[in-house]
Amino acid sequence: MAEPNRFEFTYAEVAEALIKKQDIHEGIWAVSLKFGLGATLGGPSEIEAVPAAVVPVMSIGLTKVDIEGRLAIDAAKVNPAKTLRAKAKMSASTSTRLV
Repeated sequence: MAEPNRFEFTYAEVAEALIKKQDIHEGIWAVSLKFGLGATLGGPSEIEAVPAAVVPVMSIGLTKVDIEGRLAIDAAKVNPAKTLRAKAKMSASTSTRLV
């Protein structure tokens, strides 16, 4: 079987990865893109060149927003605070002990 050479992600998957990378535990965060704008001459030949715009993606980030949607997810759902996870784990392990 061939090795994959391309992976694609939804906006929600990108938001989740960035939330975890930044260790964010609360709030609703949306994927944001910062665009640049450049100009050039382009066409099939120098004689037929016309002005053209180049719009590069300069950066990808997170922006705090008010509602969840296609671009935005709740950090508390995808990256709960470690103290809550640790407490839940401890209470689960201590409740099954026999004295």
